Amino acid sequence: MTMNAVGRLTAPVPTEAHDVATFTGNRGLAIEEPLLFEVGRPDVSGVDFDDVDDVMPRLGGQVRMAPLDLPGLSEPETMRHYVRLSRQNYAIDLGLYPLGSCTMKHNPRLNEAMARLPGFADVHPLQPLSTVAGAVDLVAELGRWLLELTGMASVAMSPKAGAHGEMCGMAAIKAALADRGEARDVVLVPESAHGTNPATAAQLGFRVVAVPARPDGTVDPEEVRKRLTPEVAAIMLTNPNTCGLFERDIVGIAEAVHAAGAYFYADGANFNAIVGKVRPGDLGVDAMHINLHKTFSTPHGGGGPGAGPVVLSERLAPYAPVPFVRFDAEGAAEFVETRKIAGELGAKPFGRITAFHGQMGMFVRALAYMLSHGADGLRQASEDAVLAANYVKARLADVMTVAFPDRPAMHEVLFDDRFLADTGVTTLDFAKAMIDEGYHPMTMYFPLVVHGALLIEPTESESKASLDQFVDTLRHLAERAKSGDADAFRAAPRLAPRRRVDETLAARQPKLVQPV
Repeated sequence: MTMNAVGRLTAPVPTEAHDVATFTGNRGLAIEEPLLFEVGRPDVSGVDFDDVDDVMPRLGGQVRMAPLDLPGLSEPETMRHYVRLSRQNYAIDLGLYPLGSCTMKHNPRLNEAMARLPGFADVHPLQPLSTVAGAVDLVAELGRWLLELTGMASVAMSPKAGAHGEMCGMAAIKAALADRGEARDVVLVPESAHGTNPATAAQLGFRVVAVPARPDGTVDPEEVRKRLTPEVAAIMLTNPNTCGLFERDIVGIAEAVHAAGAYFYADGANFNAIVGKVRPGDLGVDAMHINLHKTFSTPHGGGGPGAGPVVLSERLAPYAPVPFVRFDAEGAAEFVETRKIAGELGAKPFGRITAFHGQMGMFVRALAYMLSHGADGLRQASEDAVLAANYVKARLADVMTVAFPDRPAMHEVLFDDRFLADTGVTTLDFAKAMIDEGYHPMTMYFPLVVHGALLIEPTESESKASLDQFVDTLRHLAERAKSGDADAFRAAPRLAPRRRVDETLAARQPKLVQPV
């Protein structure tokens, strides 16, 4: 039995449910895998090198003066270690992933095959543009679809992620205000917003003013109007919001913001709920980032940079960053790379948001998803996502407490912890018990506008049978919690490779090796 740096057991404590004594500690193919530092030793190496004499290093003061103290392992040992750890991962290819506000949807293998085509997978950012005409056309075509789906005037494809896209859209707003000669420095952000919204605004030098939520979880236009002073530059609003509700007064909010001379930034994280149903541009939105992984089935991160294109209204289109794609007189797509050329087009770009244009693999996957679904298929995906969330809501409403029962859910449904009152079981305990049942927990304690939040987003990927098994599991856990089985919940997870740990301490003080 090993101990971590704070004295907690790092191996599971045997229980009557699954205690099987083995010499190795393994249970069949569930390998008990120690830390890398416990597998190898820093005084050995898995590769033999001949000693080299009289080496003149060219690193100056950067030469290492002490050993690196990395464990030495052979190649098979190293490979086995990481493969064994990978088997402990939970993934969308393994089971339902109910994380709310994350949209963990299935990534079709057709998309992966397209992304691995040589002309896309092997493209290099420093290649001459004349050698990547097909890739440029693909980027332009994806941008055209995004503009059609959002009803916007311009698109910046270069941002690498959602938060990066937020930075891009808000930088365009800042450039537009500077061009108008106005020093507005306040951004309104609803209390239910994603944390990146206020962070992005603050990073760009704006002051953040919070907008409270109504009892029904939405933003009141009157509360926005109260805060629309001449210093307000923009509002950052998510729609559907993080409570899983459509902001029914969004048009009125947009009109009030524009009348005050400010801009409307929409967080596009939940676009998956409304694709093909409503266009953000028609609602008065000026800028919105689109998380391709949430809406168009590209992997989260994709093994590297993701993609967070930003669509802009006519009011902000001139301030889109370079590089951007335009069509020449013959209709061929081309990159516009510099401020000078952009200026000749009548644009006033705020600069660059990244060194190169974007993440090609994510673009290919997203366009493959769009083309394979078509406009009607994308609309059906949104409808199915909303249907799935409302099905989960309807089937759990009698045993769990829906945070906003009087409003239809969009693609995610929000529960709170009132159903656990007087049981001795917390939201965290309930989530940990789900791990023993083979499910990754839903998003917990977010959004902050409700106490003990449990936010579930089933997506359109799940079958009714899959949803029924998930719902039946949650019903069983809810009934167990109410039956007085609190001790079992507090002990969960019991069947996972590791017991419950102090995640907060581990995040702040990561220690991967036992001190000597």
